[in-house]
Amino acid sequence: MTKSDDALNAFRNGFTCSAAVFSAFSEDLGLDSEIAKKIACGFGAGISKTGNICGAVSGAIMVIGLKYGKTVKGDDAATEKTRAMVREFIHEFTTNNGSVNCTELLGLNLAIPEEYAKARDNRSFFTLCPALVGDAATILEKILDDGER
Repeated sequence: MTKSDDALNAFRNGFTCSAAVFSAFSEDLGLDSEIAKKIACGFGAGISKTGNICGAVSGAIMVIGLKYGKTVKGDDAATEKTRAMVREFIHEFTTNNGSVNCTELLGLNLAIPEEYAKARDNRSFFTLCPALVGDAATILEKILDDGER
């Protein structure tokens, strides 16, 4: 089973897009998946229905930070590695999907109750969002593997 499969399974079982992506990778990086789901929960739906960055993207950025992020004062190389990996992820995701912004990806602003209802009613969360979750996890798996080389 791939990380994309793990992320899609979590998403289809009711976890936010951000929690699904972050938790799919968390245990391999030393963080319990239940804790990962809690940490990432508020980032779903374009950061809690505010129409901002896609939760799948937020989850992926958290994974990159967990793997490469700076933990020691003065370790600027870790910061630069993290930022480079995030830029690579964002480039790939944008190339594939046209944006990293939830509102642009869905064509609806989830901050507006009527548009959130429309996204729910037209099943965007079941048609568009799984593809975004799967793509985020697939890209992330690839760049993490490449980052080890």
